[in-house]
Amino acid sequence: MVTTSGLRFLEDRWDDAVASKLDEPELLRYRSNLLGSDLRITNFGGGNTSSKIDQVDSLDGQTKKILWVKGSGGDLGSIKRSGFATLYLDKLLALEKIYKGVDLEDEMVEMYPLCTFGNNPVAASIDTSLHGYLPFPHVDHLHPDWGIALAASANGKVKMEKFNKEFGHKLAWLPWQRPGFELGMMLKKIVAETPRCDGVVLGGHGLFTWGSTQRESYLNTITIIDQLGQFIERHGSAVEYKPFSGQKTKARDDRAEIAAAIMPYLRGAVSRRQRWIGSYSDAPQVLNFVNSESAEKLAHLGTSCPDHFIRTKIRPMFIKWNPTGDPAEIKELIETALEMYRAEYAEYYATHALKDSPAIRDASPTVVLVPGVGMFSFGKNKTEARITGEFYINAIGVMQGAGVLGAGVTCTDIPQAGPAASADQFSMYENYVALPPSEAFRIEYWKLEEAKIRRQPPEKELSRRIALIVGGGSGIGREVALLAAERGAHVMVADRDVQGAEAVAEEASAIAGKEAVGWTSIDIRDRKAIKDALDATVKQFGGMDILINTAALFPSSPDGIITDAQWALTLEVNVTANYLLTDEASRIFKEQGIDGSVVLTSSANAVVAKRGSEAYDVSKAALSHLVRELAVSLAPKVRVNGISPATVVKGSTMFPRDRVIASLKKYNLPFDEQGSDDDLRNELAKFYATRTLTHQPIDPKDCAQAIMFLAGPLARCTTGHLIPVDGGLTEAYLR
Repeated sequence: MVTTSGLRFLEDRWDDAVASKLDEPELLRYRSNLLGSDLRITNFGGGNTSSKIDQVDSLDGQTKKILWVKGSGGDLGSIKRSGFATLYLDKLLALEKIYKGVDLEDEMVEMYPLCTFGNNPVAASIDTSLHGYLPFPHVDHLHPDWGIALAASANGKVKMEKFNKEFGHKLAWLPWQRPGFELGMMLKKIVAETPRCDGVVLGGHGLFTWGSTQRESYLNTITIIDQLGQFIERHGSAVEYKPFSGQKTKARDDRAEIAAAIMPYLRGAVSRRQRWIGSYSDAPQVLNFVNSESAEKLAHLGTSCPDHFIRTKIRPMFIKWNPTGDPAEIKELIETALEMYRAEYAEYYATHALKDSPAIRDASPTVVLVPGVGMFSFGKNKTEARITGEFYINAIGVMQGAGVLGAGVTCTDIPQAGPAASADQFSMYENYVALPPSEAFRIEYWKLEEAKIRRQPPEKELSRRIALIVGGGSGIGREVALLAAERGAHVMVADRDVQGAEAVAEEASAIAGKEAVGWTSIDIRDRKAIKDALDATVKQFGGMDILINTAALFPSSPDGIITDAQWALTLEVNVTANYLLTDEASRIFKEQGIDGSVVLTSSANAVVAKRGSEAYDVSKAALSHLVRELAVSLAPKVRVNGISPATVVKGSTMFPRDRVIASLKKYNLPFDEQGSDDDLRNELAKFYATRTLTHQPIDPKDCAQAIMFLAGPLARCTTGHLIPVDGGLTEAYLR
């Protein structure tokens, strides 16, 4: 590891031992991964890198200059070699000859596939021309907070000149221009007109840097970004400077509890058109901002960098709550703020939409700010929700940096203004310049952005839904958790056996991703333990859409006699606990106000009278009717259903070895005393199967399929019913 002198904030992570073994495309991948590994350098999915590499063209055997550039939608931190688009540089440069001007610049993107080298399926991004027309072998375009702070400052161009003088650079300034072919032409021109230019600041947008080698480009990039940080920090060290005009209120000590309490209500409020997964942050930067004098005005001003507002929308929703008040006030304030937010968004769309603009999207905010509490962010999955919050933290950093650069200075100049937008279209407060709504709309509802959205894979059946699987540590519950993960749900695995819950969560994570799965302990006989598990689900994902319980108790004893205590415990676990669980969950469903579903696990024994299992059979009969009662009481928003499986031996904790052996003996079935637990269970399962019409052993997966059908949207008109999963057990036919 080499350390570059002069860096104060960033680290030089380049390893010559690693780099020396890589060819040029791999060096580009390596450089990109290093730059993307630090959020101070660029956001997740933000920015792009490129290299112009000599390669032999297989068509004619001639060496050609090929532009390798990050493909559309890629992430620098995780990009692989296969994530780069490749284009013949000479063909790309030739497009300038047919360019008809900024009004028709989108047509040029349609030409990029014709420039593709090597039958590469990766779509070239709209930033391709920005890299291709810069006359440097290796180019980095990034969105560091420090860089955007300069780019979004009312005195940004003046401060850039002072930065150049202080650190010996020749950065050039370009006014705001939407990414595209025109910006590529502007970059080419400004570099040609600026002797010894070593970087470009894009007004309101970001930073371009470059180098003659991969190593040099990386060093130039991290050095300039670090120096911008030093420059801004020095301005912020002035005694009289107060971030965001100083503190207006204090953070609540109980903010985490308040956040957990209001999150389901807030999630339901923003999910009225489509569901969102939630995330909460009370990071120091967030609290410093939401508790400040200027927070409300700056928040309404909106973000600047396109990479920010694509996720955060044009602006966050600010809740005008006084943290000295009662948290119960927040819900009413959410409704008031949401009504205003949606009205403003509708006006924003109506004002700027053209005849061929895409239809208006969900007008709900993706970022919600609450003084004294923190920030709530929403996305189609947990990762997107977290990243959306991170992007707004970046926006906070940008606003603070711009304020630092303007401390003690009254500046009315708008250097971001240019051919794309005049000065009167920009809004400014405390030296921070926000993007004009017209320009924000041109990006948010850009046909090219719409095309990027349409290229994303279709969402799964249970995408955006949150499922709490009780009893998920083994047997049927385990299969339910895995199937829910496969179908796109966010899954919380709950079990008394926390090791089992953790193990199943690990399996589900391999399917859905680590951020989409959690685990927690639960004892369904205890309201507090139930509430703790529900709170854990809310804290991790923002709410709950599906509640499933597969946990149950079958009492047994060596002599076959069930004690009064066992009888009571069986009814407590199999009946009362299901009521307690659903009753507590109903509070979350009610807070959200969106459709939910509950699936409980009964048994064929509920309608089949048998000797020796009276406690279990009676408890399941009661549970079956509880399903119907709950369906009535929780209608119309929450559906309640159940399954009635015949005996499921495989993977069931209700079939320990001694019970299996006792059953084998009861039915006079031959077995090997030395056989494994699974071997013995299989023998018993085969016997039970002979008593059904299908002669198929009931597998936990069969039950999981039925449960997930009832839990999901395909059964939207089914409630108060139980699906038999018994292989055709005629004794269980309803009479």
